[in-house]
Amino acid sequence: MARTAARQPVPARRADAERNIAAILEAGTRLLSADPTASVADIAKAAGVGRVTLYGHFASREALVDAVLDHAVDTAEAVLADDSIETAPAPEAMARLLRSSWEVLDRHRRLFLAADRVLATERIREHHEKPLRRVERLIVRGQREGGFRTDLPPAWLVTTFFSIIHSAAQEREAGRLAPDEVEPVLVKTMLSLLTPARP
Repeated sequence: MARTAARQPVPARRADAERNIAAILEAGTRLLSADPTASVADIAKAAGVGRVTLYGHFASREALVDAVLDHAVDTAEAVLADDSIETAPAPEAMARLLRSSWEVLDRHRRLFLAADRVLATERIREHHEKPLRRVERLIVRGQREGGFRTDLPPAWLVTTFFSIIHSAAQEREAGRLAPDEVEPVLVKTMLSLLTPARP
């Protein structure tokens, strides 16, 4: 009986840990999306936990930012899921995907600036593998249907999509692109790159 009683609090501790992690990720997403320099102490306070508790789950600021970025991308993936992107003509679908992607990224652009400061570019790219697979499917379909150029490999065009949209976030944050300029600039840039050359 004593052994059973001793083990009973473990599920409660696990549930507490999961709640703490969820609170930390939510607070981290909110604060870093507002201020890329938000401190670990600020995030812990906003999450309602102590710094020791936060560091018990995330050993460093880098680990915390990594987890927060993963959380934000997962949340964005649900927003970006749109069946019409799979069926609309490829150029129209690409414009729609760029607009919805920018809406999400613009809300979190400062989080991505925070990630740029502590994570390698390749690690940031890894977090985007799932949404980028959607981009690749669209590009491949567009090439097959004749709506997109075929003289460049899909993988390179996906990398270009990733680079352009994140560069737009940096330009927007630096004030070199006005808020109402970003979306049309993104669409024109990417579609001009994808359009097949005229015979």
